[in-house]
Amino acid sequence: MNSSSSTPKFFRRTLSRFRRPALVLFPVLLLSGCAVGPNYKRPAIPSPPAFRGGPEAAQQASFADLPWWEIFHDETLTALIKESLANNNDLTVAVARVEQASDVAAQARSQYFPTLGYSTLLTYGHNQFIYSPINPPSGAQGFLLAIARSTWEADLWGRIRRTNEGARAQVLASEDARRGIMLTLVGNVSQAYFELIGLRIQLEISKQSAQSFTTSLTLVTQRVHEGIGNELQAARASMELANASANTLEIERLIALKENQICLLLGRNPGPIETKTDSLGDVPPDVPAGLPSTLLERRPDVLAAEQAMRSANAQIGVAQAAYFPTIGLTTFLGKLSTPLENITSSMTNAWSVGTSIGGPIFTGGALKAQKGQAIAAWKQTRAQYLQTALGAFRDVSDALITREKLDAIRTQQAKALQSNEDAVRLTSIRLTNGKVSGLDLLEAKQRLFSSQLAISQTEVNRRLIIVQLYKALGGGWKLTDAQWMPNSVPATKVSPHVK
Repeated sequence: MNSSSSTPKFFRRTLSRFRRPALVLFPVLLLSGCAVGPNYKRPAIPSPPAFRGGPEAAQQASFADLPWWEIFHDETLTALIKESLANNNDLTVAVARVEQASDVAAQARSQYFPTLGYSTLLTYGHNQFIYSPINPPSGAQGFLLAIARSTWEADLWGRIRRTNEGARAQVLASEDARRGIMLTLVGNVSQAYFELIGLRIQLEISKQSAQSFTTSLTLVTQRVHEGIGNELQAARASMELANASANTLEIERLIALKENQICLLLGRNPGPIETKTDSLGDVPPDVPAGLPSTLLERRPDVLAAEQAMRSANAQIGVAQAAYFPTIGLTTFLGKLSTPLENITSSMTNAWSVGTSIGGPIFTGGALKAQKGQAIAAWKQTRAQYLQTALGAFRDVSDALITREKLDAIRTQQAKALQSNEDAVRLTSIRLTNGKVSGLDLLEAKQRLFSSQLAISQTEVNRRLIIVQLYKALGGGWKLTDAQWMPNSVPATKVSPHVK
């Protein structure tokens, strides 16, 4: 018996038993059904006309439109960032979360379709069935039950649609979170890289200062032996040399810790990091922030917070749909035979088509509480979204103000550095002529040393604030993975379930 050819005929005979209005009932109900619960609408957020600390007239172009490798033009930094994007474990976790959310969405989407299954039962024994006086069983009997079954739920109230809406929002939220981690990783590697270079510059300054204090100690000690100087000057010179040597050791410790931090970001074991340069590079001369209104469409954390709010909004509809009855369709088709030798007979065909309607009558307030929980969760995600958006505006404003003030601080520190260099040079001349003491030269060198360290730290901070501004603007994350990881670095793979 060819089941593939008999099945369509069977269903045509079965459906012909029903009245024509019944055939039209389910499609009409399905098409006329609406999704209960509120439709999502983004809350209004009053965006400022321009960022505080930026130009009065906001610019359309944004510094964040540039990919990260075009900001500092540093090949070493680019290579480190590429390695971190390929090997960082936190980013791998984020990718796995996207894949998990994609599969959850695929599972939710499967509710649109009927479920198909099968079951079989084969037994053999004596007097195992109900005794029939007309055909009493004789000896052992066999029994076979083989059916294919199908169930389907009509989404009249939108429960399945709201469930899928929430699942899709979770996928987008996880994807935005992944890109947020990617942007944070780029920022952390860049920040640690510049801090490492800054520490190595400070180490060189400290070594030069120690060498200078060594020379001063030798000079003062010689003058004491000649009866020109005094023991106080020698003790002061020895103290300054010890302080400079201790500071050198401290900077070496910080360099090792910073290298270990970078190795962790790169997915390496602790070890040295080659920067191949002792220069911080140039600071971008122009960093337009762009329009504040576009920040809400760019920042990954803001978009992830919005998708969480969208998902919570959909859960209100799911909770509200629980008040209404569930309407489903159940069918099965198969064979039922005893004894087994009659299995091929048409008399053993078994089929059934039926509908089911079920719903709540009294739940003791459980449904009301469930809907209240969904509404409270939505209020929470809404407040979190608004707070995240306000925080985004603040981050950009803080970075713009800090950048402006650091440039002004750098100008004044350069003047102070020049004055201290002149003071050391003039004091050395006067000491040679016997017009000042060795203590005056030590104090001048100490001020010069502090000035050199201060301006070197400001130079590092001027690069770090560019990194922070780029991160605050959500820079570069909208680029494709191939653009984020150029030159053969593999892109992260997202489950194909999400379209």
